[in-house]
Amino acid sequence: MELRELAERIVFSKDLEAKLWCPEVITDHSPGVALPAPVVPHRHVCLKFSESKGKSVFPSLRMLEKECIRGKILHYFANHELLATELMALVILKFPDAPKSFRRGVLKTLKDEQLHTRMYLCRLKKIQVEFGQYPVNGFFWKMIAPMRTPMDYVSRLSLTFEQANLDFSKFFEGQFNQVGDLDSSKLLGRIYRDEISHVGYGLKWFRRWKEPGQTDWEAFEAQLDFPLSPRRAKASPFNVSGRERVGFDDDFIQRLHVYSKSKGRTPGVFYFNLFAEQIMAGGPGFTPNKRQLAYEEDLETILLFLARSDDVVLLRKQPRLAYLVTLKDAGLELPQIEKLENGAVRQDSELLDRKVGQLRPWAWSPDAISVLEPFKARLPQKPSPSGAAWEKEIRPMFGKDWSALQLRHFLLQAELPDWLCPLQVVGDVVDSMEQAIARMDLLRQEGFERLVVKSIFGAAGGNMLRLWETALTERQMAWIRNTLKREKRLLIEPWLDRWIDFSVHWEVEPSGIRSVGWTHLNVDARGQYRGSMWMPSFTRGLPPGLAKFAHEGEPDRMVRIYEDLANFLQPLILKTGFRGPMGLDAAIYRDPQGNPMLKPVLEINPRFTMGRLALELRRHIAPGCAGHLQMAGIPDLKKSGFPGFGQWMHALRKKYPVRLDDHGRLNSGMVCLNDPSEARGCLAVWQVARHPHDCHGLYR
Repeated sequence: MELRELAERIVFSKDLEAKLWCPEVITDHSPGVALPAPVVPHRHVCLKFSESKGKSVFPSLRMLEKECIRGKILHYFANHELLATELMALVILKFPDAPKSFRRGVLKTLKDEQLHTRMYLCRLKKIQVEFGQYPVNGFFWKMIAPMRTPMDYVSRLSLTFEQANLDFSKFFEGQFNQVGDLDSSKLLGRIYRDEISHVGYGLKWFRRWKEPGQTDWEAFEAQLDFPLSPRRAKASPFNVSGRERVGFDDDFIQRLHVYSKSKGRTPGVFYFNLFAEQIMAGGPGFTPNKRQLAYEEDLETILLFLARSDDVVLLRKQPRLAYLVTLKDAGLELPQIEKLENGAVRQDSELLDRKVGQLRPWAWSPDAISVLEPFKARLPQKPSPSGAAWEKEIRPMFGKDWSALQLRHFLLQAELPDWLCPLQVVGDVVDSMEQAIARMDLLRQEGFERLVVKSIFGAAGGNMLRLWETALTERQMAWIRNTLKREKRLLIEPWLDRWIDFSVHWEVEPSGIRSVGWTHLNVDARGQYRGSMWMPSFTRGLPPGLAKFAHEGEPDRMVRIYEDLANFLQPLILKTGFRGPMGLDAAIYRDPQGNPMLKPVLEINPRFTMGRLALELRRHIAPGCAGHLQMAGIPDLKKSGFPGFGQWMHALRKKYPVRLDDHGRLNSGMVCLNDPSEARGCLAVWQVARHPHDCHGLYR
């Protein structure tokens, strides 16, 4: 039989037996003319592709011990093998002028795919599942059939979908073995070994046809058109050894391992602008100094952990490949990374041709609005206000005076419970030195010995003046004058004997305020931020005696008060047009009699916060574990006795090694959220442990 006749039989016959039959002798003397691909391969009605436009639902692995679930999975794989057979027949028909040796190789692989399909059908029959019993998907055909050249074929089928099967087949071989289905495990093991040779065959021709001077990775990434991308060429767990056996080089394997790009979901676009408050305080003329720029550059990679794997993060600097590999090895999923050029999105970026779901800067401020401007036309709905609307509506929300005003109005709206802070501790705004001194005198007359004077746009406990003595020094007077000159006003409030600091995290959406979760705050004796702790239960992190205070009532008082606060603030916030993350810092403090009191708002941050980062990192840790986000600066590095962040973290990671559970989630250990070998001013570390008291390794 001629090879062309066999290929036509496979693509155009509706009979399954005809598709899976192959004679012993096949010649290729008359390849004929190129045939266009049919919309779909011809199949019996029970094997036609499902019309459903939604994602094909893959059975849950939690129920793998059930034979019916294993049957669905095997049915799913059987269709993939049949599709591969049909696509290999199609490449023979579409490219009659391809090298004879290439066509012979395709035939050899086609025979393997026919055999694999028959093996699956045999196994399905033994467990009483009929092929066609469940819907089948035609995604492979849709993605590969439009191929223009044989290079498209090896890139899309061999190096993408068949390469992904190096992960799937190896993984399910082990899973079936664990539940005692040895026959299915043996079948997947056979397919895995054959898949190594199939991918190797594609790699051989890929290297022959790629552009001279291109690396394998450069050529592979350039060859795939959206929605195909290298992300389709892998699954989890990622099988490094199988790819090494195929013959991929280390650079290709590592780049594929860390690669991420949306498979179809409309991505959010994330941008890091750490100095939103400073820009607002200093006006258009604010320029970060060298230390501040180093801090921002160090920390921009924290966006990788706020975003989902389908999202895009805009970074000023491309992270080192070796660093990204350490994150993947720690069980962390990574989003797509887009490097900015001179602080802006490249004009030739493929992102500008794609729809985006939402814009997610660290904070809505003029610098973020400028960088994200090119994406506005790609949004399904209007983003937060910009320009004059931003200046009028959203900018005031960043000020501590706005937070104090809203807390005051909230406390005045109803009769106060005796466990909520009195109005005297809310804080008052002053706009002159005379008003500042008068307010300080009044607070001291009311019994508050220690005071704090806050910059309106300070962040992370910085830019504040702590007053423990009655008389102001010349230096303190100068600080007040300079801050008033720059910001026109200050906030003065009592310094509270805080028992615990915590933060409440919201997401402001068009429909209203959605609660995201809680984190505990780690602040030093001066009130400056050092880190955030997330625990499965908020109570788990409370000192003895506070659990009853926090959770009294049904629902408990902490839940009630923040539901009431959200309902109170929601109309005001939605009216501004603001959408996005919002964090409320709060504290439980001791009154003069030693009783616990709640100040439900210390400040409201209409932006991402480090506490929100800790909350998002919980997605990657094993159930029951606690996580501690810790921030270390140059003073901490000097105390450690190590010459650099890299050496310090190397020692700490030996002491607290990363360990994953059976599902690839972080069970214990330390993960650096920015590259310690390149950090110049700051290091963010995520430490995970079974017990909260074990999450303090950075400062021990």
